Amino acid sequence: MIPQLFIHDLLSRVDIVDAIDRHVPLKKAGANFIACCPFHSEKTPSFTVSQTKQFYHCFGCGAHGNAINFLIDYGGLSFVEAVSDLAANVGLQVPQESDKTSKEVNSNDVPQSYINEHSTHSSEISSQDLIAVMQTATQFYREKLKVSEKAIAYLKERGLSGKIAARFAIGYAPAGWQNLGEVFPDYKSESIRKLLVKAGLVITNDDSNQYDRFRDRIMFPILNQRGQIVGFGGRVLEQEEPKYLNSPETALFEKGRELYNLFSSRHAIREANCVVVVEGYMDVIMLSQHGIDYAVATLGTATTSLHIQKLLRQTDNIIFCFDGDNAGKKAAWRALENSLALISDGKYLSFLFLPEGDDPDSYIRNYGKESFEKKLKQSIPLTEFLFAEICSELNLQSLEGRAKLVNDVKPLLHQVKASALSLILLNRLVELSGINRNELEELLQIRPPGRKIRKLENLARRQLTTPYRRLIRALIYNPNYSVKLDRNLLVECSVSDEEANALKELIGFIDTHPHLIKKTKLTTSLLTFLQDSPYRSLLEKIESEILEWGDSIDLEVEFLGALEKLQQIHRNRRMTELRSKSLNKLTEEEKRELQRLAML
Repeated sequence: MIPQLFIHDLLSRVDIVDAIDRHVPLKKAGANFIACCPFHSEKTPSFTVSQTKQFYHCFGCGAHGNAINFLIDYGGLSFVEAVSDLAANVGLQVPQESDKTSKEVNSNDVPQSYINEHSTHSSEISSQDLIAVMQTATQFYREKLKVSEKAIAYLKERGLSGKIAARFAIGYAPAGWQNLGEVFPDYKSESIRKLLVKAGLVITNDDSNQYDRFRDRIMFPILNQRGQIVGFGGRVLEQEEPKYLNSPETALFEKGRELYNLFSSRHAIREANCVVVVEGYMDVIMLSQHGIDYAVATLGTATTSLHIQKLLRQTDNIIFCFDGDNAGKKAAWRALENSLALISDGKYLSFLFLPEGDDPDSYIRNYGKESFEKKLKQSIPLTEFLFAEICSELNLQSLEGRAKLVNDVKPLLHQVKASALSLILLNRLVELSGINRNELEELLQIRPPGRKIRKLENLARRQLTTPYRRLIRALIYNPNYSVKLDRNLLVECSVSDEEANALKELIGFIDTHPHLIKKTKLTTSLLTFLQDSPYRSLLEKIESEILEWGDSIDLEVEFLGALEKLQQIHRNRRMTELRSKSLNKLTEEEKRELQRLAML
């Protein structure tokens, strides 16, 4: 655990402009700095970095955060690695709290789920040790490939050139049980054995005997977002099972988080504004050999929401390319289900199913790049695939079939947060079910997307002027204004008012962390410590609205004006409540209160 006060002090010393400019060249634009967003493809810069407030925000894809967030999301660092990297640049030593201390001051720690999401698993063996072991093993496998006629013949038979094999660092794990002993002299010592087991390279059986996990297999190194080797995929040369064997889950490697070739393909993906998701290592490699460098592969597991989140940061266009058999359709459907809650109206997901008997590897070898890219343009949009799959087993000519259609689509529609996509899906469901639009909306128990879109402009305008939003902006800018806020004004807030509840949470954090607030300057964002908040997305949007605030902003006037508006809302609400009673039912005290409120 890293103490929260240290995180605060670190971010107060780090200049976010310097931290980002090392990776993404920034240009001065008024009080801020801008660049084309590194998290999605764009031609006009919408990525804005505030030097005074020390956070970045992209008005295109919504990426938002501080210097730590940037190193995690752009550089692929873990939370601890990002903090250590920034600390080293400003000459600070990262302190560590013991488990006992961590429990005692848990409320003052960085949110645990944030650390869990971005850190490697805890272990007495460091991640640097494991990465060094993986690098050594990779070099060993590559050297063994050079002298294995059988392995070279296999790759040639699959159509791979020596150049492409070198580019992907492909190797060969020879047959035999303890070949890694050649590069790890103390192979059987307790310390080395433990290290190799933790790296997933060695297995220990019930008799405490150890042997290499990968034997007589073509080896495909798997890189994380920092370009470090964190795992392997091993493919048999003969007709054996399992055909592919991946590294187990380790402190470095989680199948549901990593994508094969994502690190190497990032620039090609952004340039093409497209990524092709395939199922196998050889699919990726053969596509690359034929000039399609914007392909990645899942690692023997279904496409997860974490995979999709990573890809949507790189591009607006994801094409899932699977086999046309039942297994391919199931894999595509799983990808669709995990995409619905994440896709926005500016993103495009589609599905390509190759002819039976073909996969991307065989198809591009037989028909070439031009034909494959033509196929990509014919991919099926997400909405079409969704309804095609659901309707494939239904008889829409029957009333029961149409009723089941509505029942099957309902949970999927509830996941969709993108307004336009939700409207399109609803309209299509109206067509297929034959149910009246208003009745269908009531049946599905959803807010009518159409009305939401038509009122979007007015809603945004109202949001900018609500007193809750104005108070949040002022407190994010300077938390010390919280002493001027009457907490009683928040007691009667509606539980359904997201902005009011976000303000409550912000005030709650400020009240319970006075040691931080006293030290808070304009160079540290409170959102750093609210990573677990259910209102994090809303707070980030509101924080982006103060990007243009500078010395000219009269914060006192802004804050007191919002406070007065909030007090007025409460007065009006109380007056309405009192007036709703018959005059003869009001107590004398209530009558005096009503009179006083009316005078105000």
